[in-house]
Amino acid sequence: MRPVDVLVEALGRLPDLVHAAVEGLDAEQLSARPGGSGNSVAWLVWHLARVEDSHLADAFGHDDVWLSDGFADRWDLALDHSDTGYGHSSEQVDAVRVRSGRQLLDYFDAVHRVTGRLVGGLTEADLGRVVDEDWDPPVTLLVRLVSVVDDAVQHAGQAAYARGIILSAG
Repeated sequence: MRPVDVLVEALGRLPDLVHAAVEGLDAEQLSARPGGSGNSVAWLVWHLARVEDSHLADAFGHDDVWLSDGFADRWDLALDHSDTGYGHSSEQVDAVRVRSGRQLLDYFDAVHRVTGRLVGGLTEADLGRVVDEDWDPPVTLLVRLVSVVDDAVQHAGQAAYARGIILSAG
């Protein structure tokens, strides 16, 4: 199995994880913060999609789906359009609210379709390309993609856990 195949397989598991965490929850449940201060399912899924979107846009030299497909305007969050959620305060987490699970999944699914096309077309030689020289050592495309997978899986798991807490609270 080629490294690209491993990345495609790992990324291909995300939709099932994300959909399972979101589907069946209403807008109030999606925005509920476990314990009053934990990250909501809406924030976790929005954030994992924004990170995947922004990191791949940067690595492949294209526009974020969030911006180019009009999601930022339609969502109308009280956040900068370039925001990905990194380092958010409690108030900023509260600002990520959705009208429905469909709204959340539409954005995630749109990002994931682009990711699938980009990653699926890679060759092994592409993975060594430096995509970020601000680090020592510079970050290659392979390292960036592993980072995206790692972040997304962690946040999908956190969203599933938050879902369980929200549903058990009634």
